[in-house]
Amino acid sequence: MAGHSKWANIQHRKGRQDEKRGKIWTRIIREITVAARAGGGDLGTNPRLRLAVDRAKAANMPADRVKYNIDKATGNQEGVTYEEIRYEGYGIGGAAILVDTMTDNKVRTVAEVRHAFSKHGGNMGTAGSVAFQFKHCGQLIFAPGTDEDKVMEVALEAGADDVIVDDEGAIEVLTSYAEFEAVKNALEAACLKPEVAEVTMRAENPIQLSGEDAAKMQRLLDVLEELDDVQAVYHNAEMESE
Repeated sequence: MAGHSKWANIQHRKGRQDEKRGKIWTRIIREITVAARAGGGDLGTNPRLRLAVDRAKAANMPADRVKYNIDKATGNQEGVTYEEIRYEGYGIGGAAILVDTMTDNKVRTVAEVRHAFSKHGGNMGTAGSVAFQFKHCGQLIFAPGTDEDKVMEVALEAGADDVIVDDEGAIEVLTSYAEFEAVKNALEAACLKPEVAEVTMRAENPIQLSGEDAAKMQRLLDVLEELDDVQAVYHNAEMESE
C-alpha cells in the first residue's frame, strides 16, 4: 500500500543518531544488561538479548566487551540494577512523545525528564495518555530505488504484516515483534539490506510540523535524547524545515 513521504525524516533521524555515537555504547550496554538479567545469557533463547547484541555489532562494540557485560549480568558479580520506566508527554503542537529510560534512580530521572519537557515547550502526561497512539512492532526501511516487488514478496512470505511505499519510493516493512527477526533474516538472505531495522514504537497518526514549530520540537527531542538515563525517544511529529 502507498504512504506519504517520510524518507527525509528517516535520513534526518539517522544523521542525528550518527552525531551521538558517544552515548550509543552506554545505552547498548544497559540494554544488554537488562535483557540478560531478564531472559538469561543464551542468544538462542533470548530474542531481546539477541537484538541488543546485533545493535552492539552494528555500533562496532568489541565482542569481548559484549561477552563481559552478558557474563556480568547473568553471574554473581555485584553491579548497578537498572529499572525500565516509560514516560509520556506532549511536545510542540500537541505532538505525542514516549521516553523510554533505564535508571538506577527514578527520582532523578523523572525530575530530569519533567524539566526537559517544561523548559522546551512540552508537557509531561500521565501513563497511557499518548501510548495508545503508538504500535510496538518491527520496522525495516529500504531506500528509494530498492526492488519493491522483491521486498514485498520476500517480506510477506516471511511473515511481515504490511509493506508500505511512500511518495519518494522508500519501502517500509512492518512486522510483529515476534516475527521481526525471521523477516529481517529472510530479507538479508535475499540480498535486501535495510537502511533501518529495529523494534520500535511506531506512531499511528503522524502530525506535520514546519518552520519554527519544527525547530522547537527538534530541540525538545534533542534535550530528551541527551539525558543520561534515556534509552529511546519516540514521537509522531514529521518535521519539515523551511
